[in-house]
Amino acid sequence: MVQLLEDKDRIFLNLFGREDPGLAAAKKRGAWNATKDMIDMGPEWIVDQVKASGLRGRGGAGFPTGLKWSFMPKEVGARPHYLVVNADESEPGTCKDREIMRNDPHLLVEGCLVASFAMRAHACYIYIRGEYVDERIALEKAIKEAYEAKLIGKNNIHGWDFDCYVHHGAGAYICGEETALLESLEGKKGQPRLKPPFPANAGLYGCPTTVNNVESIAVAPTIIRRGAEWFAGFGRQGNTGTKVFSISGHVNKPCNIEETMSIPLKTLIETHAGGVRGGWENLKAVIPGGSSVPCLPADTCHDILMDFDALRDEKSGLGTAAVIVMDKSTDIIKAIARISYFYKHESCGQCTPCREGTGWMWRVLERMARGESSTDEIDKLLDVASQVEGHTICALGDAAAWPVQGLIRHFRHEIEGRINAYRAGKPVAVSAVAAE
Repeated sequence: MVQLLEDKDRIFLNLFGREDPGLAAAKKRGAWNATKDMIDMGPEWIVDQVKASGLRGRGGAGFPTGLKWSFMPKEVGARPHYLVVNADESEPGTCKDREIMRNDPHLLVEGCLVASFAMRAHACYIYIRGEYVDERIALEKAIKEAYEAKLIGKNNIHGWDFDCYVHHGAGAYICGEETALLESLEGKKGQPRLKPPFPANAGLYGCPTTVNNVESIAVAPTIIRRGAEWFAGFGRQGNTGTKVFSISGHVNKPCNIEETMSIPLKTLIETHAGGVRGGWENLKAVIPGGSSVPCLPADTCHDILMDFDALRDEKSGLGTAAVIVMDKSTDIIKAIARISYFYKHESCGQCTPCREGTGWMWRVLERMARGESSTDEIDKLLDVASQVEGHTICALGDAAAWPVQGLIRHFRHEIEGRINAYRAGKPVAVSAVAAE
């Protein structure tokens, strides 16, 4: 029997926006409670608590959050420290952070204060996606309330001078990569930087900086309030805590839902999203972690657990936990071709394998979606995807290659069937991009 998350254990109590997101209501839900007590325990204690909780980054990479915080210098020299919150959220299928900022923004603002103190930073910048206008307004309102209540700002009640700023991006996917985000924040073109140096050594304005996802920061105060052991009690070893999942596609009730890590994918879809359209037997494939991770065929989805390690073992990934469900009506080749077009469009063009490879893969997939290809070209496409993967400055090359690899790994027979049908005079004429 799968143990579902109980309401008393949810961190985001207003994820659905049923209550007021303002300060007074947020305090009733537990925000800003005992915040000064946390700060009085010191930065090392806070970092140790986050480490002990097992929290891993909720933005896609899954790097241990407490360990990332510990990379920041322990002493502040001539260069100030900064926290930067990545609220760009441009991964197709992902819509969890927007609900946090719109409906529970005070959890994020409090998290910014606590995390910044843990890293000895007196300022935090929240870089928000260009299309998120309502979310920016809600977030700025919450920050204003926090300033007026002396929860943040100079000489605040917590004893740690702290300023929080919101920066509205222009809507570029590449700015979700942490160093491209920093470049954009500095007013430059959003292109990833070579690493090293890493942001903890030379980040924003050349100063020690940590970049974290909205959800990673927003959960930190509640974890510390309730105890690291409480958070570590959910999920499997190395995959602990609760997680906000975005479920979309061919389900009866698309939703965002906070659940335990390691919940079975089938349970997640059937319990919270009303099941697959037409029933579970109508399932064709699932992209489990946003458009950049390889898809999984239906026979794998029955028992798979939704956590970093289980999905890695199936050659996919949890990513942002954006579950995109596709039923048997889906033309999977067109779907992946459309995803390839997105990555081709959003490549910053800095690296040759990505700049040239993303466009080449999209064009080949477009022809394959119509059947205008050869079976020999399938292996050539897989070879090019493998050459793009791991050979670029940032992970966009990987993000472009992995969906293609997943398609060929699990649905090669459909590509071959499409090619053979075209040769037999039964072409598929619709373009994946034009089909929009």
